Amino acid sequence: MKLQKLLLLVIVTLFAGCATYAGLNYNQLFGEAQVRERRVHIDSSHGDFFLKEVKPIIDKRCVVCHACYDAPCQLKLSSVEGIDRGASTQLVYEGTRLTAAKPTRLFEDAETTQQWRDLGFHPVLNERSQNATANIEAGLIARMLMQKESHPLPQQDQLEGFDFAIDRSQVCPTIEEYSQYEKKYPTWGMPYGMPNLDGKEYSTLINWLNDGALMNDPVPLTQKQQDLVETYEKLLNKDSLKVQLAARYIYEHLFLSHLYFSDLNERQPRFFSLVRSATPPGLPVKRIATRRPYDDPGVDRVYYRLIPEQGTIVDKTHMPFALNKQRITNWKQWFIDAPYTVSQLPGYAPEIAANPMTAFIDMPVKARFKFMLDNSQNTINAFIKGPVCRGQLALNVINDRFWVFFIDPEKSDIPEINEFYRSQANNLKLPSELESNTLPMTNWVAYSRQQAKYLEEKSEFVNRWFKDGRYLTTDVIWTGDGHNPNAALTVFRHFDSATVVQGLVGEPPKTAWIMDYALIERIHYLLVAGFDVYGNFGHQLITRMFMDFLRLEGESNFVALLPLNIRHQEQSSWYREQSPQLSDFLQRNVNPFNQPTNVPYYTDDPKSELYAKLKTLLAPVLSNRYDIEQTGFSSKNENLLRSINTIKGKGLAYLPQITMLMIESNSGQKQLFTLLQNSAHTNISSLFDEESNRDPENDDLTLVRGVLGSYPAAYLSLKESQIPQLVEMIKNVYTEEDYVKLLDAFAIRRSSSEFWPFSDQVHQWYKQSYPIEFGLLDYNRFENR
Repeated sequence: MKLQKLLLLVIVTLFAGCATYAGLNYNQLFGEAQVRERRVHIDSSHGDFFLKEVKPIIDKRCVVCHACYDAPCQLKLSSVEGIDRGASTQLVYEGTRLTAAKPTRLFEDAETTQQWRDLGFHPVLNERSQNATANIEAGLIARMLMQKESHPLPQQDQLEGFDFAIDRSQVCPTIEEYSQYEKKYPTWGMPYGMPNLDGKEYSTLINWLNDGALMNDPVPLTQKQQDLVETYEKLLNKDSLKVQLAARYIYEHLFLSHLYFSDLNERQPRFFSLVRSATPPGLPVKRIATRRPYDDPGVDRVYYRLIPEQGTIVDKTHMPFALNKQRITNWKQWFIDAPYTVSQLPGYAPEIAANPMTAFIDMPVKARFKFMLDNSQNTINAFIKGPVCRGQLALNVINDRFWVFFIDPEKSDIPEINEFYRSQANNLKLPSELESNTLPMTNWVAYSRQQAKYLEEKSEFVNRWFKDGRYLTTDVIWTGDGHNPNAALTVFRHFDSATVVQGLVGEPPKTAWIMDYALIERIHYLLVAGFDVYGNFGHQLITRMFMDFLRLEGESNFVALLPLNIRHQEQSSWYREQSPQLSDFLQRNVNPFNQPTNVPYYTDDPKSELYAKLKTLLAPVLSNRYDIEQTGFSSKNENLLRSINTIKGKGLAYLPQITMLMIESNSGQKQLFTLLQNSAHTNISSLFDEESNRDPENDDLTLVRGVLGSYPAAYLSLKESQIPQLVEMIKNVYTEEDYVKLLDAFAIRRSSSEFWPFSDQVHQWYKQSYPIEFGLLDYNRFENR
């Protein structure tokens, strides 16, 4: 057998120079490729072996780079379906495309492996004769694992010969092209640019591949889970027009969420997706796949069904949303039993469906607002964790850290306000009604005028409302009804990714937003429901440009609580060196609210006073989860760690966006922390030249306890006794060399033999501490310094 394998390797190598000939050669050696059935019963020996032995290795060593839209070569290894689908040379993130691309969403845009082959995906497993020799020699994963074993990672702190740039050119060989790839890039075996697998992991994967890479059928639901699925499907699929409209609204807001049954009290719950189906409950789901959740489904009646998530949960797309008795009670109270009537369901034409102010005009505004605020972290997470796994252009529209507050739905539930929203349906249209192929500049003028018209009429309405003895105070702010921690959020931007957390984290930020119903709803339909990652350049550009207006609107709501004479001055200070057009916009749309606030101020720093007042107001619902306290460290060392949050200066630009630190206390207890580098800007109104707007002198840091962010760029490991040294070194980072010295002292580099064991420690800590929120971190941005 060994001689036969050697002979085959020689033959393959001889003909590696010509991809076409190599393809013929593989066909001659192992037969023509055809899709193979790899699913076996979950209780079979092969199914059990995959689930218990193979999948954990794939998750910990492969999924951490291959799980999202930005997975190299679109190879998503987080599910059986993704492994079998294979890889593609087609780019999902291609900001210059002139026309929209055909979507390639796993589980949606094709149902079978053969359909993926027809869409241009090539296999990473052997699809020729199913024997041990062919399974290894004609399988990409097997060959790449063997290549790594033959060419171990170089013993270098900073690896040479690898491209780790997020926008690097994709090299996605087929098995027919593989010999050329191996010759040209000998050290590029898998895991790419990471340490080798250990002996047991390697042999387990090779044995699995050798035996045909068989994988288990889907894990069945428990009876309790199945019963609850039926309960929710029954609730969402009643025949009344009111329920059909409510179900559509719920679906269009939760279609990206990972739903779970919190009443079952499962430590690690089963997650579900809410989908549109052509078939009713009781029949197999026939998923309706459209670009957007509100596109025409092409059927007379849509049914809303719950299907179990098939892929490994990864942090960058994980948005857990609890389903429980209280949620059912709320939904019934807000949507089903509420006193309103629906005489006709809205259509799916873009000019209707893309504008929630039109599509759901029959539903009470307060009910819709309460739904979005009830789990506002999930709502805003969708802005961040939706189909945009990465994108500087999409995210340079927000500051690196800001706080978010909300108008109280009860205080704003006034007939005049509700009628104002109804009157503004046309002014509240969104660019997403233009769909995925857009000419940005020709449409931009119309939408900018429309937004200006809305803001002018809003200012006129608000000015009129706050006359005659009414005053704007912090009483309009939602307090989470005294128990809901979603009342205050912090948003962190990490250059081309972002994170949303509950609470007011870090030092008081430069900016903050206050969101009313119209603002939060429009952002959802602009960035989530209406955004198409496969859309053309114009679609993505006009989405980004329109988001400028919505950000300014949220900021304007915040400055309205400041003294009248400094509102424009304060907001303008956030846009230093701005364009004349933006200056005019600020002058026109901040000053019109000319009523005084009734918030008392006593110092020459009213913004800090306002932050303090809001913190006091929201104190009952603010979490200390991220605070540096009760760590098990000495009070002196806790104070030292907290002092990191006060460090500022241009030297911080050398630190990565996200650094995770594991610190072992003197008692042996390990704690995980995240250090965030917050990049300051003179303004964020520039589309393409962000670097020219940087203000590194005002860069600062936020250190939190636990995991914050999905893309760690560096790992540090130290003992409590080394905390003084760590803090001193961070304070004295002025050059790249200073930062490298910090790494030399504490880093677990991607080239370190300790990388995988440390990665396992981080994930174990995260999973143990927050099992519902836990998802695998992503190493596509892990630095090489």
